[in-house]
Amino acid sequence: MKLLFTDIHQHNGGGHVTYILGLLDALRHHHQVTLAAPISSRLYRYASQLEGVTVVPGAYTSRILTLAAEVARLHRYLAQQQFDLVHVNASADHRHVMLARLGLRKPPKIVWTKHNLHPLTSVGHQLRARFGTDSVIAVSDFVHKVLLDSPYRKLPIHTIRHGIDLDRFQVASSIEKQRQRQRFLGPLADDILVFGSTGGTDFDKGWLDLVAAVATLSPPDRQRIRLLVAGDPPNDTRRQILASHGLTEQVIFPGLVDDVRDVLAACDVGFVLSHHEALSYACRESLASGLPTLISNAGGLPENLEDGVEGWIVPVRDTQAIAEVLKRVLAQPQILPSMGHAARLHSERFFSMQDFVQSTLKVYQGTLACES
Repeated sequence: MKLLFTDIHQHNGGGHVTYILGLLDALRHHHQVTLAAPISSRLYRYASQLEGVTVVPGAYTSRILTLAAEVARLHRYLAQQQFDLVHVNASADHRHVMLARLGLRKPPKIVWTKHNLHPLTSVGHQLRARFGTDSVIAVSDFVHKVLLDSPYRKLPIHTIRHGIDLDRFQVASSIEKQRQRQRFLGPLADDILVFGSTGGTDFDKGWLDLVAAVATLSPPDRQRIRLLVAGDPPNDTRRQILASHGLTEQVIFPGLVDDVRDVLAACDVGFVLSHHEALSYACRESLASGLPTLISNAGGLPENLEDGVEGWIVPVRDTQAIAEVLKRVLAQPQILPSMGHAARLHSERFFSMQDFVQSTLKVYQGTLACES
């Protein structure tokens, strides 16, 4: 197959980048694979390093005159390359591809992945569902249900949860754990527990809910916890909230890291306490790294683990429920190794990259087999 992938993110891109890179890396050996993404993006930079992947600049702006020029340029590129299928990943690139394939003698099929929980009620979605989509991929059962109550409900909808490279994400050795703890946190007493997240520092990622929960603990318990939160450095407002809880010295921000495994290696427990979440790569990478993981019950997050087995599930923004988990873990830290082992086994059973790629390929093949 000749495949084109598109993405709109100009900088980090988060889970979109992980998702697309996983597919590019797996498919490049047996298919002709191209990526069209902004030159400034992390995705463009990383994909350019993959042998066998063609990477071209992709711009998807909304200003009318600029949009028209971008769509015309994309139309010429589609006509020249004659892709079998375009896999779009957001609204703006989806719109551009829909418009660009109009008038082509052999228009490519369009598969769209719904990565988030943004509303689907706009006129744009109605148009894309009718004229610019052949198949839809939902990243969780929760997202699938959202799509069934949307303009896309008449289209083929497939649930395919994220796959994780389980060779790349491994349980850190005790030596590596100590090395990364020293790197990010400096010297720590043996009874300190490190809770880590690679999901970012946006307010709706819920890390401040964990901060608020830690602040309710007794002073001795509070001193036994450190938080390691990777992502863009938090803005002044979030730092002020952190300071108001008196925990500035206990929360460390390593910034955007090229390899999140280093952050996870330093941790005893992972956490993803999002207020809204479709599924979460951060959660799956934490579990695959052998970390019991504390999550909220937002969206598709609970589909990642079983409460009390591989981690804990708490109501969204429920500080008291989070604090109760913290108290149990501090009182019985000996439960963490067995839960971490369960997390790794769960990942090996359900997070297969091969299954993820093969399921996606089946969607492509089924979409191409359908008559226009």
